[in-house]
Amino acid sequence: MNEERYILFDQYLQGEMTVEEKNSFEKQLSENEEFAAEFRTFKEVLSQLDNKFGHEDERDSFRENLSDISDQHFNKDKPKVVLMRPWYLAAAASVAILFGLFFFDYNQNPSFSDYNHPGQAHFTERSNANENLMQAEKTFNDRKFKEAVPFFEAVLKENKTSEIQYYYGVSLLQISQYKKAEAVFNELKSGSSVYKDKALWNLALIKLKLKDYKASKEILQTISEDYEDYDEVQELLDALD
Repeated sequence: MNEERYILFDQYLQGEMTVEEKNSFEKQLSENEEFAAEFRTFKEVLSQLDNKFGHEDERDSFRENLSDISDQHFNKDKPKVVLMRPWYLAAAASVAILFGLFFFDYNQNPSFSDYNHPGQAHFTERSNANENLMQAEKTFNDRKFKEAVPFFEAVLKENKTSEIQYYYGVSLLQISQYKKAEAVFNELKSGSSVYKDKALWNLALIKLKLKDYKASKEILQTISEDYEDYDEVQELLDALD
């Protein structure tokens, strides 16, 4: 559960942090893209509660539950409760239900996991495959993407092909190394290889994972209709409308 993170978000928005806490929070926002994306989503939900739908009671209840959990469990001046008592579960559940309710009803956006298909790499079928390339293939296909990255980097120092770059970029995306992944895919999209549209698709997935739906849609619209998986591109475009 992310109650503690929601509390931090709310405290920041309400100006309830010390200068040190605020600086630390803003540093994390600038350095952790996934944290920043979740913060943007949190603000969007509260904005819907406050402005668009006018559910003041729900907004107040939401904040009260956050405050209760904060006071009872995350206050540094009080010992943490280890046992999951019924009243804690009820408070935590009410936060989760309220947060999920508004996502379900008013923010039905597609999920990254629904479109994330890393595929399989097949490098070792070639006679000139070296040890690093074989290990890159094995770890990638075993879904050990963090382990695959250094193998791909070693291979790219000696043999920079579009194919290897592509699977390297996919590995980076899977471990949330968004800036590095974007750099790889941007280079591929500028070329004329068969991985151009694949690179664009993955750039759109990065934006989708970061919940930047507008940017994701704009990238999807640049993908050629000749792309082998264009049906999925169209499906995601429809979901983003």
